[in-house]
Amino acid sequence: MKVFKFGGTSLGTPERFGKIPGLLSGEEKKIVVLSAISGTTDQLVRINACLAQEDKQGAGTVVNELERFYSKFIYSLFDWTPFYNQARLFVETRILRLRGLLERSFVREVENEILAQGELLSTGLFRCLLLARGEDFLYLYAPDILHKNTEGQPDMEYLRRALSKSITQNPATTLFITQGFICSNSHGKLDTLGRGGSDFTASLIGAALEVDEIQIWTDVDGVHNNDPRWVEETRPIPELSYDEADELAYFGAKVLHPACVFPAKQRNIPIRIKNTLNPEAPGTLVHEGRKGSSIKAVAVKGGITAVRIRSARMLMAYGFLRKVFEIFERYETPIDMISTSEVSVSLTIDDNSSLGQIVQELKELGVVEVDENQTIVCVVGDFMAEKPGMVRIVLNALREIPVRMISYGGSMNNVSLLLHEQDKDKALRALHHHLFLNREIHVN
Repeated sequence: MKVFKFGGTSLGTPERFGKIPGLLSGEEKKIVVLSAISGTTDQLVRINACLAQEDKQGAGTVVNELERFYSKFIYSLFDWTPFYNQARLFVETRILRLRGLLERSFVREVENEILAQGELLSTGLFRCLLLARGEDFLYLYAPDILHKNTEGQPDMEYLRRALSKSITQNPATTLFITQGFICSNSHGKLDTLGRGGSDFTASLIGAALEVDEIQIWTDVDGVHNNDPRWVEETRPIPELSYDEADELAYFGAKVLHPACVFPAKQRNIPIRIKNTLNPEAPGTLVHEGRKGSSIKAVAVKGGITAVRIRSARMLMAYGFLRKVFEIFERYETPIDMISTSEVSVSLTIDDNSSLGQIVQELKELGVVEVDENQTIVCVVGDFMAEKPGMVRIVLNALREIPVRMISYGGSMNNVSLLLHEQDKDKALRALHHHLFLNREIHVN
C-alpha cells in the first residue's frame, strides 16, 4: 500500500488535475490525499481576514472571485455533460455554503470551516472526475478519520482504527481518497492542521497504516540542492536522510512541510518527492540510510528577527536562560537559533506578532537589541561534525559576506548562519558555486 499526496500546484490547472488518475495505475491499494487547488486557500484566508474586520462585502467579493474561477475550471475539466452538471451542482453547493458562513458570527469554528472549503472542493471535483472515468473508489471525509486529542495532537490510534475499518469493509476497493489539512478536534468540531498540513496528513496516514511508501507529488523534480528562485543551475538531490530532509523543510525548502518527516521517520517509511509535470523523473527519496559524509543542500529562511539580551549582572547566572526561554514560551514564539557568550545571549525568531511584549519583559533581564530583516541560511549534510574542514569550506564561501551568528554542533546535519536580508542572494550564489560547482571540492 502507498499514500499519494498531490499538492495545490499539481491540481492547479484543469489539464494537471485531469492527469492525476493516470498516475494512480496498478492493483495495489492506494490512499490519495489532496490539497486545495493552488490559490484557493489564499482566497479563503482573505475571506477570513475580511470577516475579522467585519467587512462582509469584501468577503463576498472574494467568494464571487472563487465562484468565477471554479466555474471556468470545471468547464475545462469536464467534457461529458452529465458529469459537468454534477460538478457544477457540487461547486454551487460549496459556494452557497461559503455565502451562508459569511452571515454567521465570526468565531473559530466558522474560520476553520471556511478554510476547509479548499480541500472539500478539490476532493469533491476529484470524486466527480473518477466517476466520469468509471473508477472504483471510496471517498473518506478526513474529519471522520483524523482527530486531535485533548493536547491538540493527532490521535494515531483512532486514525489507524478508522482507516483499517474502511479498508477491511471494502476489500475489493484499491483507491481511497481524502482531504489533507482538515481534521476534527477533541470536541468533534472541524479543525485544521495548519498551512502545509496536507503533507502532514499524508505522513500520518502512512505511519498509521505502515505503508510501503509515501509519495509527495508537486511541480519540481524533487528537493533541489539550492533555492531555484534565487540560484541558477540547481539540481534535484537523489537521496536524503530523514534528518537532512527535516532540517531542509524547517529552514525554508518548500517541497516538504516540516511536520511531514517525523511520522514517517518513526515507522521508517520512505518518502518520495515526485513531479506531476515530469512523472518519469526519479525525484528525491527520503529514507533512513546515509551515503557517507557530504554537503547535500542549502536552504534559506527569510523574515527573521535577531534579539540580543546583554546583562553583566545576570548573564550565566543560575536560571537566566530559563527566564529568557519562559518569556518566549509564554507568547508561543519559537526560537530558531541561539548563541551565548559571557556577556550576551543572541537568538532568532520568525514570528514578530508578540515582539513588543517580549522585548518589554526581556528588558527586566538586561539590555535588549533587536535587528529585523535578517535571513537564516542553512547548509545541510550528513556527519558534518565528523568530517574535518567542512565548516571551513562553508565559511570560506562566505568570506566576503558579513555573518552575524553561526549555529553549529546542535545538530549533526546542519550549519546555520544568520545574515542580513540584503546579503541573501549573494550568499546563496556564493555557497552554490563553492559547494556544488567548484570541481576541486568534492562535498556531494
